[in-house]
Amino acid sequence: MTTFDDREQAFEAKFALDQEQEFRAIARRNKQLGLWAAEKMGLSPESAEDYAAAVVRADFEQPGDEDVFRKVAGDFKGSGISVSEGEIRSKMDELASVARDQVRAGE
Repeated sequence: MTTFDDREQAFEAKFALDQEQEFRAIARRNKQLGLWAAEKMGLSPESAEDYAAAVVRADFEQPGDEDVFRKVAGDFKGSGISVSEGEIRSKMDELASVARDQVRAGE
């Protein structure tokens, strides 16, 4: 193997690791978002865990974050709770940053 081949394999391995970590971080963010939303809606701890799992599953509907946002925003509206779009998106960004740090730290 040449040095170029070695570098190419290293870049491919790094890319794969980065993608895996991002997937794990977003799944973690979605769970934490679900728990946050469940608390705002006054769900019991058991129901909160079920709801958080539903938020994680919602992310598989389509690429991007809009499916998760729509689920949480719709559930707030259905519960009669007024939470602004900005508050939800801000919480999503905050939790994504925390989740990425946790995944990088191996938590």
